[in-house]
Amino acid sequence: MSQTITFTSQTDMVQTFGPQDMLLRVVEGVYPTMKLLVRDQQLELEGAPEDVAEVVKIVHDLQTVARAGTTVGPEIIEATIAGIRTLQQHDTSTLPAEMIVSAQGKKIRPKTENQKAYVNAINTHTVVFGIGPAGTGKTYLAMAKAVQALQTRQVNRIILTRPAVEAGESLGYLPGTLSEKIDPYLRPLYDALHEMVEPETIPHLIEVGTIEVAPLAYMRGRTLNDAFIILDEAQNTSAEQMKMFLTRLGFNSHMVITGDASQVDLPRGTDSGLAQAVDFLADIDDIAIIELKSSDVVRHNLVSKIVDAYDRHQPEPTRPQRSGRNRNR
Repeated sequence: MSQTITFTSQTDMVQTFGPQDMLLRVVEGVYPTMKLLVRDQQLELEGAPEDVAEVVKIVHDLQTVARAGTTVGPEIIEATIAGIRTLQQHDTSTLPAEMIVSAQGKKIRPKTENQKAYVNAINTHTVVFGIGPAGTGKTYLAMAKAVQALQTRQVNRIILTRPAVEAGESLGYLPGTLSEKIDPYLRPLYDALHEMVEPETIPHLIEVGTIEVAPLAYMRGRTLNDAFIILDEAQNTSAEQMKMFLTRLGFNSHMVITGDASQVDLPRGTDSGLAQAVDFLADIDDIAIIELKSSDVVRHNLVSKIVDAYDRHQPEPTRPQRSGRNRNR
């Protein structure tokens, strides 16, 4: 079987092949019976049908990586080949397939069906709610998609926010200025950001406004255009805060709202804005609600067992009744 891949330009082809045509050399080593011929802006492949199909997928994945501004080096090439070959050995209709490449070249894939649905929803909807316990990748995958959107110039900036709500501690007792007191509540967002972007570039990106990390209260009165906006720990928003946040949506912007209904730290008697929003907005087009479970936890394997244990011994958190028609749509 033979197939030809055509590149949009010489630069596109060179960047996809990597330094010193590394991709071609690795492919020749992994697929020794395959013939490769580079002609003008085309790569011609000839070999067994299953091998050709795999290499086509590999080249297209690495082409996406290169276009996002990441150098195609040996680690990325080898990881891509390993991932594609693994997927080809299974029923790919039931496995997550999209690869997200961070600014540091880290390859990220959704690892479960619900994570795949979550990433697909972010690709196809303007507003996405990701609801589930700790460790299910809600914030991590949203951050990866935000960085990808910035790299590919789909948006001009990333805005990361969360409510400054105490989890068993009082904000007033923390030392320092107001900014220093708020910083611990934003630390998880910085941690996730450092996973995706070169740490030394983050201060400059924040200084010029390309990345903004701020408490939810700072969103009031603004219209957020050309932005990828992530609201983390949304279970700790009040109904008024959630409405305020959602109505900040501007043109060419995307919102991802993440939260865990079992971890509400609001004062007793205060309804969670996340639960209310899920109920009110379930049937609106272009809004997706994805629920992740303990089986989607991708941290240490003890985390999912801990989540299950607490679920067994604690009552289900109160949440408004809803039709459920738009879940995972």
